[in-house]
Amino acid sequence: MKRILFIVSALLIAAGAIAAEAPASLIKTGHFVDVLQGKVLENQMVLVEGERIKEVGPNINAPPNAKVIDLSSSWVLPGLIDCHTHLSSQSENYYDDIFRKSPIDQAVYAHVYVRRTLEAGFTTCRDVGSGEFVDVALRKAINAGKIPGPRLFVAGHVLSSTGGHGDLNGFSPYLHFGTMDGVVDGIDEIRKKVRWNIKYGADVIKFTATAGVLSEEESVGAPQFSAEEMKAIVDEASMWDRRVAAHAHGAEGIKRAIRAGVTSIEHGSILDDEAITLFKEHGTYLVPTVYVGFSVVEHAAEWHLPKKLVEKANMINAQKMTWLRKAIAGGVKIAYGTDAGVFPHGENAKDFRYLVEGGMTPMQAIQSATVTAAALIGQPDKLGSLEPGKFADLIAVNDDPLKDITVLEKVPFVMKAGTIYRGKAPAAFSE
Repeated sequence: MKRILFIVSALLIAAGAIAAEAPASLIKTGHFVDVLQGKVLENQMVLVEGERIKEVGPNINAPPNAKVIDLSSSWVLPGLIDCHTHLSSQSENYYDDIFRKSPIDQAVYAHVYVRRTLEAGFTTCRDVGSGEFVDVALRKAINAGKIPGPRLFVAGHVLSSTGGHGDLNGFSPYLHFGTMDGVVDGIDEIRKKVRWNIKYGADVIKFTATAGVLSEEESVGAPQFSAEEMKAIVDEASMWDRRVAAHAHGAEGIKRAIRAGVTSIEHGSILDDEAITLFKEHGTYLVPTVYVGFSVVEHAAEWHLPKKLVEKANMINAQKMTWLRKAIAGGVKIAYGTDAGVFPHGENAKDFRYLVEGGMTPMQAIQSATVTAAALIGQPDKLGSLEPGKFADLIAVNDDPLKDITVLEKVPFVMKAGTIYRGKAPAAFSE
């Protein structure tokens, strides 16, 4: 027993020594974007120890071995959060994507997409739908340090009704794929599929409350689950302590999903005044994903999209900004999300300009991708702002994003959990 106690004590002493020697970095910032106060502070410092922020302030006495990172000519912000991505795929050719690529192809390419996303300044993402649990495997590989990528919160398989946005539509009834899917009908199937998703690693449950753009069902926004079915999804997910994200374009499906208790509405393209009121009453988040609709039209020929899908995108685009402006003016909580994967990964910051065009100030747009997004994914104590105890996720840019939000489309410095993933090339940054 004495020998065991001696070994345990030695191990504890060794662990303490290792912790004491954890690498420290002192970051000197020129312009510190304080997303909590909504203002820019000058000449602040950030002391990082290991993966976490130890101290923030104007005068910090750093440990003697601290590595100094000079960002004194830059604007420093928290790492950005994209609440709506599909990191295991990327649009290239509509029919090839459906019929000539397997989940193995997606798994092989996915490490490229997550790295591009991280290097674009997005240190955390929700992946809201992936085949064969590729997203779960990505999360594991990133967390294990095997590949670089954002911190991930994943949905696994998207729940869809038969013939819905997540089903294969417009083709022969004799065409089948030998893969798992999330197609469910009725409350019993729904509850079992939610449990199945959680069993294999889903952090969040996603379902298609309405039709969509890049699928060949008839509508773009009609409801595809009954109110009772939506309530069953939310109730089952809640029992397992999971939040629910609802893909929804049309007003009726949006209102059903909000009344059912979903945490967020993804897209929210065609609202009405009642829907905006419901958002406020229920505290539901809107994740707008604006740029993706315009990217579909822009790349329609390149991606060989069927005419029907392009017409859907045009119809959505004609109304989306109008309702986004009303939602912002009405005080709906906006969390940043893009639908990256439809358009190329790494271009995630292109939605910022649409949020500003829709009525947000640049600071509010940045807050949507930091503190608000962190609250949506249930991580406000760990992510979303640069405070002691939180993960050392931060980015820096060479120009003022409060004057020109598009500077966030080119981020030259990225740190995630205390590790620099981008930052040596630009002359503005030195160590």
